[in-house]
Amino acid sequence: MKMYVDHLKCIHCMRKIVAEDKILQCPYCGGALDVIYDYERVREVFSPELLPADHRLWKYEALLPLKDATPRVTLGEGGTPLLRAENLSEKIGLTNLYLKDETLNPTGSFKDRSMSVGISKALESEEGTVVTASSGNAATAVAAYAARSRMICYAFVPEQIPDEKITQLLIYGGRVIRCTSTGHDDPCYTLMKLGINHFNWYPLPSSRITNPYPVEGLKTIAYEICESLDFTIPEWVIIPMGAGTLLSGNMKGWSEFCTLGIVDAIPGLIGIQATGCAPLVKAFQENTDPDQISPWQNPHTIAGGLIDPYPWDAHFALSALRNTGGTAYAVADKCIRETQILLGKTEGIFAEASGVAGLAGLIDLYEHGLIDRNDSVVVEITGSGLKESSRFVKQMHTVPTITPEFSALTSTLDSLCWAP
Repeated sequence: MKMYVDHLKCIHCMRKIVAEDKILQCPYCGGALDVIYDYERVREVFSPELLPADHRLWKYEALLPLKDATPRVTLGEGGTPLLRAENLSEKIGLTNLYLKDETLNPTGSFKDRSMSVGISKALESEEGTVVTASSGNAATAVAAYAARSRMICYAFVPEQIPDEKITQLLIYGGRVIRCTSTGHDDPCYTLMKLGINHFNWYPLPSSRITNPYPVEGLKTIAYEICESLDFTIPEWVIIPMGAGTLLSGNMKGWSEFCTLGIVDAIPGLIGIQATGCAPLVKAFQENTDPDQISPWQNPHTIAGGLIDPYPWDAHFALSALRNTGGTAYAVADKCIRETQILLGKTEGIFAEASGVAGLAGLIDLYEHGLIDRNDSVVVEITGSGLKESSRFVKQMHTVPTITPEFSALTSTLDSLCWAP
């Protein structure tokens, strides 16, 4: 398979730049770059009829930015199910609700898509050491794929990151450093930049700000949703937002399918943040220019994966929301926690708090009349609850321990009341 990248484009100065291995930011203004393909050439090899039966990410490699000879570093990411949520639909009153279950990726989150592409691109550039700044999921993905490719991985993570994510990172051989918050900026990003500038480490955050390639893996979520729906378009796709990267990746996937003539429209995209860290929601509601967004002061939420004080992909995310007739909405921690339990009890999916934020937002939006009962809605469930299970179990009722006797069983059943 040939590489069909045509050029890189700076989102700030709008210059076209040749896609060379070492260019990860605009050499003229330092702006973030977008990867632009030669879609006329792609049309010759890419269509619904020509897609392979395989259900993994690399089936879409004509729209991914690797050279022919570059090894694809993979753990079997992508190809996650789009589930029709019949039980949950009945519970909340919707008729056409689908869940894109990203918890089933190899390290338990959608970030595996990013880092399969990102680490493969690092390998193409003959890099030996990579670095990331992450609230947890991107870091674990980078560490896993770095291990697969025999690279060294440095990961800067928040000091409050769950122990389960630290364990994942250490198991994969990540060199992990917790970062103390200053309350007004992103300490992980600051330390990552120091590593890039002083040690020449190859940057692999999930946002485009220092590397345009990992987000290319995220657009495959949109491809898969479209393919699973037989190339029809839902009214809404609802996506959790931290830096806005996942939403912008979705937008690019739908836009490319439009450009290729596979679909003729893009669904409305809705981005959900937690009320304790919602800079993109605030910017959307106040029509703020992306360059004028201030970092969120003292961010705090149980949805730790969504704590991005400054939304690095705001240009792409706000444009996607506005151009698709979508919206941005913030939900409270109480609603997020209740939704975790509801999703588990109705559909058998255990997702982390960040992973269900989109679903919590949908429930609120529907109850406020902003989504119709019969709308076709896809919600992306982005990360596994196993990544923070020790925090969650503290909220549950005590599990009884009894002797193996009928009297003990009956007395226990009489004394307990399980919530429906």
